[in-house]
Amino acid sequence: MEFPVELFINALIAGILLGGFYAAVTVGISISFGILDIVNIAHPAFIILGSYIAYIANQRLGLDPILTSILVLPLFYYLGSLIYQVYYLSFEKRGQEALRGLAFFFGLLFVTEVLLILVFGVDYRYVQAGYIDTTLRFAFFDLPMRMVVPFIISMVLLAGLQWFLSKTFTGRAIMAVAQDQLALSLMAADPIRIKRIAFAISIATAAIAGALLIIIQPVEPSVGREYIGRVFAICVLGGMGSIPGMIIAAMLLGIVESITSTFYGPSWAPAVAFGFLLITLAVRPAGLLGR
Repeated sequence: MEFPVELFINALIAGILLGGFYAAVTVGISISFGILDIVNIAHPAFIILGSYIAYIANQRLGLDPILTSILVLPLFYYLGSLIYQVYYLSFEKRGQEALRGLAFFFGLLFVTEVLLILVFGVDYRYVQAGYIDTTLRFAFFDLPMRMVVPFIISMVLLAGLQWFLSKTFTGRAIMAVAQDQLALSLMAADPIRIKRIAFAISIATAAIAGALLIIIQPVEPSVGREYIGRVFAICVLGGMGSIPGMIIAAMLLGIVESITSTFYGPSWAPAVAFGFLLITLAVRPAGLLGR
């Protein structure tokens, strides 16, 4: 039996593009959970909120979803800053962030979802843009622009974040707050302020991730639940707080899912992908690049 090389290459390319999207969806969790140790299980809800804002701007004003996400970035940043302030005063400051903090974010997840259902209903919503239905074909492989554009935007976002975290004082302080808050205080930096900035950045990324999501697929209020397991799995697989590790993990998960879906059917994809995660963690418990 001849191996279908063309089919395999197309599945590989689709997996890389899918992995790029997964990386954009996960980077907020990588900052809040991987660096700040805040289990923000509500992050997918903010991504869906970003999708609906992109949908409204697209339907009423004809704006491109990506342009909309850039315009609303400051709003998501201040929303994240406000949520962290409430979380800090109510739970973290009192040393109750473990279980009650988790319940707080569960509450945010369900409240956001219910509000979206009350306003928009449960019908699927989608956006229109000139590139969404376009597919480029080179030789025997296809490049659907609805996947290529999110991949490019995701890589630009991640490159910008990596530069910010490694080259700026605030970025280095964010990485340091995960390791030694006392040492950070001795350097005249306020750990709470640094954590508030980092959490606000993590929520701001949800605006862009939401726009990329609604470009790739129609959304309804509960679709974010499909990504809760994936984003935490990618964060852990890549190594807590490591953005390069998170990108590698997202690519690997996307490739495994795509190849499994192509050759064995979509129903096998989650099982094989999470089996791959468990095997990898058994070999490298700290993730691919560690913390």
